[in-house]
Amino acid sequence: MRMDWDKLRTFYSVVQAGSFTQAGENLSLSQSAVSRQILGLEESLNVSLFHRHQRGLVMTEQGEILYNAVKEIYAKLAMTESLIVENKDQPRGTLKITTTVAFGALWLVPHLDDFMALYPDIQVDLILDDRELDLTRREADVGIRIIPSRSPELIQRKIMSYGLHIYASQGYLKKRGAPKKLQDFKSHALISFSQGGEIHPVEDVNWILNLGLPRGHFHEPYLSINDIQGMMIAIQKGIGIGVLPEYLVSTLKNKAENSDEELIRLLPEITTPQVQAYYVYPEELRNSKRISVFRDFLISKISESNLMSISL
Repeated sequence: MRMDWDKLRTFYSVVQAGSFTQAGENLSLSQSAVSRQILGLEESLNVSLFHRHQRGLVMTEQGEILYNAVKEIYAKLAMTESLIVENKDQPRGTLKITTTVAFGALWLVPHLDDFMALYPDIQVDLILDDRELDLTRREADVGIRIIPSRSPELIQRKIMSYGLHIYASQGYLKKRGAPKKLQDFKSHALISFSQGGEIHPVEDVNWILNLGLPRGHFHEPYLSINDIQGMMIAIQKGIGIGVLPEYLVSTLKNKAENSDEELIRLLPEITTPQVQAYYVYPEELRNSKRISVFRDFLISKISESNLMSISL
């Protein structure tokens, strides 16, 4: 049995569009022509691909299996096209980057204009998502991750290491004073991470609540937040003391709206967790010029930020 590629292309378009009518407009076909293509595909496979409802189309189990296969084919074709088009002397084409919301919005975005100025023929498509997109299915070309990948189909390299340190605002310290030793944290307003939200790079994300206490005992948090940006704002506004990634504070340096919002690192002499960040991309893109120039750009900016750059 052979599946007709034109019918598969129509099927893929119907799923993407959600209706025969919209798919027909996208393909410059009539609704009846689209319907005939899908019916012909179903007859050749001897299965139903869609449940037809008045409110729209829902794929059957067999339809989902076929869609996943066709989607992967489209992803491979898109990758092949980008590699063919890419000029080895001057990188060009779309570079789809994914990373966490906090790192992407607060550190990466402020640097992207410099990258695009250096490489005007590269179109950046940035996807900020705390879940890990599937790079093997080309949901993105490259990822910057804080959790190492276990997929053998992906290449990953450490690009930086940053600390998770304890911070308070200048305004908070004026009101409450600064803890001088671990035992002092019991008399301070501590901000912790609540359940949910973004991926955490360390197992015990709320280690601040155990400072100065025996194992298994914890301070009661004054406020819990499930998002690092919310945590940052709360600390800046003097609500309490909390943990922030070093890259974030480095980015915010000298940008506080007033001196009371300036962030001060507390007890710098104590050991705090270190996080590794990884540059991850599919094996098929090993020789992509876009991948390599963006990697080199990142390492340069990481070094400028006084974070620990790891040579590739």
